[in-house]
Amino acid sequence: MTGSSRSSRVVPFSNHAVCYPALFLFVFLAISERNDAYVNYTVGDSLGWYDRLEEPDVNYQKWVAGKNFSLGDFLIFNTDKNHSVVQTYNVTTYKRCDYNDAEADDTAEWSSRQPTAKVSIAVPLVKEGVNYFFSGNYDGRQCRHGQHFKINVTHGRGLPESLKHPAEAPAPGKPDTSAGAGAVPSVPSSFDNPAQAGTAVAESGAEETVARMWIYLGLSFVAVVIG
Repeated sequence: MTGSSRSSRVVPFSNHAVCYPALFLFVFLAISERNDAYVNYTVGDSLGWYDRLEEPDVNYQKWVAGKNFSLGDFLIFNTDKNHSVVQTYNVTTYKRCDYNDAEADDTAEWSSRQPTAKVSIAVPLVKEGVNYFFSGNYDGRQCRHGQHFKINVTHGRGLPESLKHPAEAPAPGKPDTSAGAGAVPSVPSSFDNPAQAGTAVAESGAEETVARMWIYLGLSFVAVVIG
């Protein structure tokens, strides 16, 4: 053999180098999208807003777990006219399951103008910190049978303009000013559509974000395989 040839190994360029950064970008967009929109949370999901005597499977503490509530979000209570929605910032009122002696500036009972037996009551989150909710009907019996929960509301994006200027914005239900209940959420009545309070996304909150992230991951995986 008069000579030897040096073979060079050529490492092919992989599209994976492009697809992996795209994958992380999709994940980032999925997570950040939640921070760019207000959320409508349906309390209790499909079980609605009832006490355990009527709906034994309700567990509102479990429902709250893992969710991030911010100013401008809405809680949607699907219930009937035998159950009420009381919002308070007073832990004593909450523990008593009774708002009759509550201060006028820290407690409100939300109602619906719907003429039907089944109603949907939307409550805006307008104050940072701990917000308490319970049913005040039947001398607190429903509250004592599981119809209550508390959440921590963070600043998030802050209140949308429509909730900063309540005189110009639609709002959920008219707070009852009788029996010591005050108009704590300073918003007018005649609310119909929580989306009008900001750029709201459909309910499901954290679950929707996770589902959206899986979609992005699936699309990215397909791109990697094809590449």
